[in-house]
Amino acid sequence: MPDVLEESCVTRQALERLAAKWRVLLIYSLLAGPRRPAELRRRVPGITQKMLTETLRGMEADGLVERRVLKQAAPQHVEYELTALGLTLEEPLAAICKWASVNH
Repeated sequence: MPDVLEESCVTRQALERLAAKWRVLLIYSLLAGPRRPAELRRRVPGITQKMLTETLRGMEADGLVERRVLKQAAPQHVEYELTALGLTLEEPLAAICKWASVNH
């Protein structure tokens, strides 16, 4: 078992990234397929436009989501989709959901 208390532990680093307030909810929202930002805001109540943008940018930098430009001319249209790496989180998230429902 890794020592997640050590700052250099890769498991700790992954947990810190995923534990950011909105990341898991956005990953869960994107499991169904690509979404435009407005749709993500509707699906994740309480998230502000600023936090949505910052969180998606961070997730893109971490390789979890891909930003795709659908329309270049103003107003620009974009959508976000989980990458292959982001999709690997489906099983661990399902396990957490199952644990929560059993132990609520």
